Amino acid sequence: MSFDVPADAYDRFMGRYSGPLSSRLADFAGVRAGRRVLDVGCGPGALTAELVSRVGASAVSAVDPAGRFVAAARARNPSVRVELAPAERLPFPHDAFDVALAQLVVNFMADPRAGLAEMRRVTRPGGIVAACVWAHAEGRGPLSPFWDAARQIDSSTRDESELPGSRQGDLSRLFESAGLSDVEETALSVSVEHPTFDEWWEPFTFGVGTAGAHLASLDPEHQAQLRERCRAVLPDPPFVFTASAWGARGIA
Repeated sequence: MSFDVPADAYDRFMGRYSGPLSSRLADFAGVRAGRRVLDVGCGPGALTAELVSRVGASAVSAVDPAGRFVAAARARNPSVRVELAPAERLPFPHDAFDVALAQLVVNFMADPRAGLAEMRRVTRPGGIVAACVWAHAEGRGPLSPFWDAARQIDSSTRDESELPGSRQGDLSRLFESAGLSDVEETALSVSVEHPTFDEWWEPFTFGVGTAGAHLASLDPEHQAQLRERCRAVLPDPPFVFTASAWGARGIA
């Protein structure tokens, strides 16, 4: 699995869903003017841009462990402090922020509990820590048709449903284990229109994340088989796909 890919590849693969999801997560976390906010695992900067629109660039900081994404986030948000760092080792002092957020990141943290504990550490007492992860376990994430098709071909295929945070209650338990209090969990949904099947499919060929790695591991014949199986499980284009994520927030 890799996220060491060009920013525009990630944008076309996941950005089409993570962009609109950013406003849902920011609303859920109560991000508003006057608050200092941190975007953990910022990627190319979809959530970062949403935060800048709400509180101004000088009040936003961001981190990501992928160098290409850090460069892209800096270029797209030039007045934001963007650092190269993992969630488990945030380069900020205690109590530096009012809100810390992690969008579609907890499931890829090397140690989710440690990453959330770090987010709590850099958030002031009484501040908010919030995160979201696609609801892969319930088959409601944007990649669910891909994984459904892959399992129809090979029932032993390992998808993303077992990753931390992918099912209801996962994030709440992780938040509580990281020392956060008054934890709440909710579903956050977005709808995206796909004008053609090829527009939906092509980003899977860019090698992004777990799905991209799975496709790349197949020989050309099985890649073509998976492509046609995906076509069969999706509605006729143009179609609108609604994806849901589990969101959680807690008090630092």
